Amino acid sequence: MEIWINPACSKCRSAISLLDAEGADYTVRRYLEDVPSADEIRAVLGRLNLEPWDITRTQEPAAKELGLKDWPRDEGARDRWIGALAEHPELIQRPIITADDGTALVARSEEAVREALTHTRD
Repeated sequence: MEIWINPACSKCRSAISLLDAEGADYTVRRYLEDVPSADEIRAVLGRLNLEPWDITRTQEPAAKELGLKDWPRDEGARDRWIGALAEHPELIQRPIITADDGTALVARSEEAVREALTHTRD
């Protein structure tokens, strides 16, 4: 499994601690440094079964500068949202865990991290 983190985020640090405590095999992606491409974001959205606006941190300064709150949330605007996430990775909700079975979760709670662990192949 892979976990997208921002090391400054307490939710990310908690998720890593839980994965370590459970002895999980995972790879860390510091997505602010190793920025996902638009195609990678599309793939993760498919695995999450979410839309880009569902994983956007709308209170970040970049979101306010872009005026995201006024952007349409429909299929026609989807690529625009994905482009904004690729250009401003700080807008991506965190942490995101992509599990071995092809699923993904926004793992902001202990329950979500444990759910991701159930999707890991042994």
